[in-house]
This record gives sequence, C-alpha cells and structure tokens, in this order.
Amino acid sequence: MTVYAHSLDGPKSKWELLQTHSERVAKAASTRAAAFGLGVENHAHALGLLHDLGKAKPAFQLRLDGNPRPVTHSAEGAKAIASLGGMGPLLAGAIAGHHGALPNPARLADRLMSAETLDLPNWANAIDVPPPGRLRTTDHSQQTYRAQMLVRMLYSCLVDADDRETAAWEAETTGRATPSSPETLHPAMNMAFERFIAGFAADTPLNILRAEVLGHVRKASAIAPGLFTLTVPTGGGKTLAALGFALDHARQHGLRRLIYVSPYTSITQQTADVFRAVFDDHPDTVIEHHSDFDRDTLEDDESVRWRIAAASWDAPVIVTTAVQLFESLHAARKRRCRKLHSLAQSVIVLDEAQTLPRSLLRPCLAALTELAEGYGTSIVLCTATQPSLTEVAGFPAPEALKHVRELAPDPVRLHTQLRRTTLRHLGHQTDEALASRLEAASQALLIVDNRVQARDVFDRICSSEGARHLSTLMTPEHRRAVLQDVRARLKAGDAVRLVATSLVEAGVDVDFPLVLRAEAGLDRIAQAAGRCNREGKMDNLGEVLVFEPDKAPPPLLAEEARIARAVLAEHRDDPFSGVAIREYFNALWRAQGIEALDAAEVDGTPGILAAIARGRRGCPYEDIEAAFRMIPDAGPSVIVRDGDWGVPGELLKNLRHGSPGAAARVLQQYTLGVPWGLWQRLKEAGLISWFEAERFGEQFALLESSEAYDATAGLYVSDPGDLGPSIF
Repeated sequence: MTVYAHSLDGPKSKWELLQTHSERVAKAASTRAAAFGLGVENHAHALGLLHDLGKAKPAFQLRLDGNPRPVTHSAEGAKAIASLGGMGPLLAGAIAGHHGALPNPARLADRLMSAETLDLPNWANAIDVPPPGRLRTTDHSQQTYRAQMLVRMLYSCLVDADDRETAAWEAETTGRATPSSPETLHPAMNMAFERFIAGFAADTPLNILRAEVLGHVRKASAIAPGLFTLTVPTGGGKTLAALGFALDHARQHGLRRLIYVSPYTSITQQTADVFRAVFDDHPDTVIEHHSDFDRDTLEDDESVRWRIAAASWDAPVIVTTAVQLFESLHAARKRRCRKLHSLAQSVIVLDEAQTLPRSLLRPCLAALTELAEGYGTSIVLCTATQPSLTEVAGFPAPEALKHVRELAPDPVRLHTQLRRTTLRHLGHQTDEALASRLEAASQALLIVDNRVQARDVFDRICSSEGARHLSTLMTPEHRRAVLQDVRARLKAGDAVRLVATSLVEAGVDVDFPLVLRAEAGLDRIAQAAGRCNREGKMDNLGEVLVFEPDKAPPPLLAEEARIARAVLAEHRDDPFSGVAIREYFNALWRAQGIEALDAAEVDGTPGILAAIARGRRGCPYEDIEAAFRMIPDAGPSVIVRDGDWGVPGELLKNLRHGSPGAAARVLQQYTLGVPWGLWQRLKEAGLISWFEAERFGEQFALLESSEAYDATAGLYVSDPGDLGPSIF
C-alpha cells in the first residue's frame, strides 16, 4: 500500500510519500541539531523519521483522499519513540506536540494511552535514542534542567524542519519560487564593519577612548566561547564594540549568528538602525523581531523572507527583545519554540542586562549557563551597571554565572574617564516644584515611575516651548515620533522639556544637560544619568537631580529606592562606581532573598526551577509557559483609531476581509496596553468596541472616542487613578 504524507489538487503521482517527507524532515532536523552535537542517526533524526507515523493509519489516508472526518496523527509517533526507552519517553512530547505545543506530562500520558500501536516501516526501524552524555549526572536538579532544555532544542529542530520541508515540497511541486537570504554571518559582513568604523576618526578624547574600547574588545574575541561581561559607561561605544566582538568572535570560533537582545522595543529599533547602517550593502542580513516592527514597510518578497527568518531566527543578525528571547526559552508552543535551535553556536548580546526581571532572574541565568555550557553559545552581558550576577560578584543563588570574562579594558578607569555628571539629592519635590524646575531650564528631562505623575507634571508645563511627553499610554508610532522630534530639538539647541516614564532611560539615545529622576534603584538612576551629557560636549558636568516624589512608588520599587538611598549616602563622591553598583545589588539580593529571584508560581507553587526539578515524569512545559511572563499583568490592549496617531478608517476597512494575523501585524502600530481599571471604565462608558467581532471574536478592541486620545500626550481619562501605579 502506498502511504502519503501530503496531498495536492491533481493526480496522486504528485502527492508526497510519507517515507519521502519523513526522511527529508529527519535530514533537516539533524542538520539543525548538529550545531549542538545531536545530528544524523540520533535524536533529531529519530524525531524526523517518526513524527508523522500516525499518517500511516488508513483513516488518515482516507482523509487525504477527501474524507472530511478529522483524524489526529501525532500521538502514534510519540508512542513509538516512547517505547524505545533511553530518552524516548522524554522525546515523546516533541512528536505529540509538533503541531501545537509541548504537553504537560499528564496530557502526554493521555495522548499516548489513546494512540494506536503501529508497526515501524522498514525505513524507520533502526532507531536508538540513548541519553546523551550531558544528561549523565548524579545531580537530579541539574539532570532535569538539562533534559528539558534538550527536549526544547530538539523540538525546535523538528518543528522548524517539518514546516520548512513541507513548504519546500509545496513550492517544488507547484513551481513557486522560494525567497532565499543569508542564514549565517559571512566574511563580507566583517569587511562591511571594517569600512564602517574606518569612517570614525579618533580626533577627540572621547573618540580616542571609544577606539581603545573597540580595539581591546576585538582582541578579546580570540578567547574561547562562553560567558562574558562588557562593562562600559554610557557613551563609551558599547553597541559597536559588542558588534565588533561578535563578528570577530564568530569568525574565529565558527559561530553562526549574532542575536542582539534589548530590554525595550525602542532600543531594539535604535540598535537595528545602527546595524543596518553598518551592513548597508547587505540589507537582508539584519532581522528586527519584536512586536512593534512595521512589516508593512517591506516589499512583498522582503515580507516573505522576513516571516521565514523571524519564525526561525535564521539570519546572520537578529535584533530582538528580552521578552522574545527568555519567554521563548521557557515556552511550550511551537510558534515560540521554533527558533530555539538557532541559539546554538551563536553570540547573544544582552544589552542593559540589569533590566532582567527580579522575579525570574534565577531561571534566566540558568538558561544562559545551559546555552553556554551545552550549546556552544557565547553570552555577553553588556551594560554600564553590571548587576552582580556572577559567583565572583556575590550573587547568592546556585545559578550565579561562573567563569565569566570581562571584555572591556579596565572598567574602573573607563568609569573615571567617561564620567559626565554630578548627582545631587533634592529631597521631597511636589509636582508643582518639578514643573517650575522644568520651565526654568531650556533643555531638561524628567523621569518618574508613575504614569499619573508624569501626566500631571506634563499638563502643568504643556504650554511651555518644547514641552513633550512619553509614556506607555501612547502608541508605538507616537512614541517614535516624539523621540525623533526630541533628538532634533536637542541637536538644534532648541528648547525641549521632556516628561517621561522610565521607558526613556535604558539605552534610548538622547542627550540632555539636566535630568531629574524620581528616587529608584541605583541602576535605574545610573541609566537616567546616561541620558545626561551623554556625548560629553558640555564644558561642565551635566546635572542629575534625584528627588522624593509626591506619589509613593509600588513596594518593590520603594525597596530598591531605600537601598539606593543608603548606598548613595556612602558614595556621594562617586555614586556610580563599580563598587557602589556592586554594593547596591548585593544589598538588594540580601533584602529580597533568593526565593524572590524565582518567584513565578507554577500550578500554584512558587518557582520555575523547582517545577522543573519536580518533573520526574517530564517537564510541565505548558504550566511553565503560562507562569513565565517577563511583563506580568500587562493588561488588555486597545487600538486607537483616526486622529494623528490612530488607524485610518480606510485602512481599518481594508483589514475586514484579511486574516487575524494580517490584521494584528498592521494594527500593532496603533495599539497600546492599558491597566485593568482603565479598561473597565472604558468599557462601562461604551468607548470599547470589537473590530469585526463576527470574524475575529473579541480579539481587536477599538477605542471609539477620538477625544480620549490626546495627540500630544496619549490616552486621557478624567480620573487619574485609572492610570495605574506605574508603567509596569
């Protein structure tokens, strides 16, 4: 009997045989797994051969012939690989979930119980899946952690290979061209980098220092892959230094790509623009992957290439967010896991490493260590304020990073030479007093952690020349436009008074002579200071003024502010020195305790790592994905319509007949998240409607009142209490 995997309109001679598809997927999955040593004739190969075994069922063959009765096909291959012993029972979930998600152990057990037992065909009967050497350890927690990571990586190889090979067969059969683009770093990119940096002259003390940093970091690229820190103060050229290191390091050690990770989309966009300028002659080498990327600016063939590369991170340079990286590393769904194999033998640069969420810090560090030790990945923690995450620096949990090498030349000296600011504490300041200080200055930046306060101060100065506002209650396109305007005014020497929440401080490229910052953690204050005299062009030092705000911050931020206050009192002369930063973080770790550094609840019990260690029957993948949220309680989203920053009515009309995915890609530029309290008020006031509810359900919420969105400051409500306590 001839057994098929896929059908097309037309004669069966054009259909794809199950053996052909399985062998193609096995080969492609093996190629992907070869990056971490599990390739041909091993685990990835076995997954590829067995993943569609259930399609051999007569009922599935009838479905290919047109029988409408639904037939599942993934459980049979899962049952077959589980019966092989060794690592087979752990790998069963990868096959069972290859069209959906890695299942929890209980759901997998139910799937296996209901699956038919099928004889293996001749082309798939010589399979062995012994536990790899990396899993042979007596430490149970270490073994279970490594096992779940390995399953995720092999699952990634399988689902990516399956999708790509299916698409390739369809293209071959129908004669449709498949766009291609480079998948790994190549020598022409190194040459492009050399040409780019040749345009910078070491003609000022600052540029001489930047050249020294770059040269030193590039020489350090010869060091063996693993864990690194790059500790360079703001203005020292971290981004280009990290890029130069990645290119040289990859060339010398055979690594495949650079994955540059930023905490916020605004920094991601800024970094992607820099990289595109570097690789101007190679426009398809940089993939920008985050929620705010505007795919509508791409041509049709570019959009297809982007979708393929973004799904798999199969490009030389990926610029993305920490949310994308770490949530994918703890995901169950195929869509999120598919890219994971691309992390192996790559360089991952974590920009502004101090912004990793405290409650997920230990699982994040465990993932980074496992990537470095088990998958040949080099990790670079890049920041001016290293957050004491290493064993040497005193991180108090077992996940402390070990054997970490510093790339920068003498961070202590760099800190002294690149000092741009003085810091003074103003004590308590009312919103009225803050507004007066802003109006008295020609160019000034005010940063607070409370959206209510930000809007209140802005409303007090909104009639002043150059008054501008930034918060998460503005659409992505609106925020980008404000930042572009602010940079232009600063460069021209025009008046600009920016009131912002803390989204502006981590890595956003603005340069003010005066920065006012509400009390916060020392790392946050240091990042705010990085927006002051950033380029060192002032005759004197820039001024950073810290103050106690009218509105108390949430408890966690209040604790960080309290610890920072004590450290600042001890280090008045040099508040951002490496010693002060280390004392701050170590005091913070002691105050919070290691339990608070892995606090997400999995099925009612705290701890991602504890949930993995408990998984003797397998990892609770779905529960962990639900628990691991980099931005918890983000609240629902609303789509602004019409006006300066809303979706135009004609564009909205055109989206009515498209797919939900296409609509989401377009509408995200006009979307903002709102707190639950504000959401409820908007609904009760009749200001929320569902776009094409009959087709899309309650997926796209439209803001029905153009008056509720201010073209200057974003979403507006009469009761500021609805805005929530902070931007997070």
